[in-house]
Amino acid sequence: MSDIPQDITHDQYAVRLKKLQDMRAAGADPFRAHCAQSHFSGEAMAAYVDGQDYAVPVKVAGRLVVIRDMGKSQFVKILDQQGQIQLYVKKDLVGEEAYAAFKKLDAGDILGAEGSLFKTKTGEITVRVDRYTLVAKALRPLPEKWHGLTDPEQVYRQRYLDLIVNPESRARLMLRSRIVASIRQTLAGRKFLEVETPVLEGVAGGAAARPFVTHHNALGADFFLRIALELRLKRLLVGGYDRVFEIGRIFRNEGVSRKHNPEFTMLEVYQAYSDFQGMMDLIKAIFTDLCREVLGTFEVKHAASGQVINFAGEWRVARYFDLIDEAVGEPLSARRGTEGYRAAALAAARKLGLEPHDGWQTFEIVNEIFGKRIEPMLIQPTFVTHLPKELCPLAKLNLADPGLIDVFELCIGGMEVAPAYSEQNDPFVQRAMFEAQVGEETQKMDTDFLLALEHGMPPAGGMGVGIDRLCILLTGAESIRDVILFPSLRPTGAH
Repeated sequence: MSDIPQDITHDQYAVRLKKLQDMRAAGADPFRAHCAQSHFSGEAMAAYVDGQDYAVPVKVAGRLVVIRDMGKSQFVKILDQQGQIQLYVKKDLVGEEAYAAFKKLDAGDILGAEGSLFKTKTGEITVRVDRYTLVAKALRPLPEKWHGLTDPEQVYRQRYLDLIVNPESRARLMLRSRIVASIRQTLAGRKFLEVETPVLEGVAGGAAARPFVTHHNALGADFFLRIALELRLKRLLVGGYDRVFEIGRIFRNEGVSRKHNPEFTMLEVYQAYSDFQGMMDLIKAIFTDLCREVLGTFEVKHAASGQVINFAGEWRVARYFDLIDEAVGEPLSARRGTEGYRAAALAAARKLGLEPHDGWQTFEIVNEIFGKRIEPMLIQPTFVTHLPKELCPLAKLNLADPGLIDVFELCIGGMEVAPAYSEQNDPFVQRAMFEAQVGEETQKMDTDFLLALEHGMPPAGGMGVGIDRLCILLTGAESIRDVILFPSLRPTGAH
């Protein structure tokens, strides 16, 4: 069964198909292989010299989205990467035959036009068309003008239509591209090298997550789609790449929610001879450049709470257990290491309306308090530091309190945006932490990474930034699906 929608387009499809057949019968090619384009729409409008109509020649191209028939002339608008531009098509200029053919075009058709710029009486910069060419005939109509594309499922399944008819989606997803480009530029300016590491891994390491499994026929072995970038990038620190980063796709075979997609984009960055505090400076620099060069403002309205997030203000630094004690209303952290710690943590969690699982370890109960009652309230930029060591086996233990690790979780808008560590480079401690994490399932331990550490890895700061969550934050989107061009969806017809 075909997945192509068959709904209301049937009659229009038949009409457009007849037009296509007539064009071909007349010897015209409605699907050209090339179209000359000298300007995008925005560039063309910027090129206009005020008071000098018809002085600037341009060649533009795009999708026909607006048609206003004036009889012997038409004002139409085409859409390209930078937006819309108006074209003025007149029979006296293009010729009677070409004008007759132009009047048969449909909204959605893609054309190229050559002419010169002028300003209309209403002040709109317009291309007076001397010649045009149909380069791709649209056989299916665009969504109806006034209602647009409003079905959320259709928005995600037919993102190409969403980008054509919904300006908000188009602007948001284009802003994402600029955000990623800005991050690359910031890191390059600080002498970081961008690299690419394998998506297929023999060991799913670097995080605690369920991987997707696939089979390599030629090698006769199962592989995992990577769940993190960390262990490959830290091998490069061993190899002498002192500042390295990757912006890559990560795959975790887990749930879908407003903040989670099984396939997502991560920035991971590692800097030798630095630590988690050095990463604080780096993430602030990334946000400063984003606000100044991409957003044009240091204030962003948080969609869910209505608060205005101020990135130019003081970024709060708060220790994890100080926040826990504040939330539960008593010094729970003082009981760490005592017999009554687990019971006190359970009581505190239940007092806050949480229902910890009976099999959870104490650190998991405490982290449930943080995740459900503290993190959602951290709207302004907050570095949450010194987490329990059990939450990350890849970070340096704190010298003053070995039960904690030298890390931060940057929380903004009620969610974690960027965790960062002082990276563990002691191979013996790292092995012990891995063994505690995997238990008896030693096949899950990346022994090659441990071998690399035994060759010596410099002290380093490392950080991960969830690009999708960052884009949710900076674009005011309500869901991760709104900032991913093609989010993961249940296949059509699947149950």
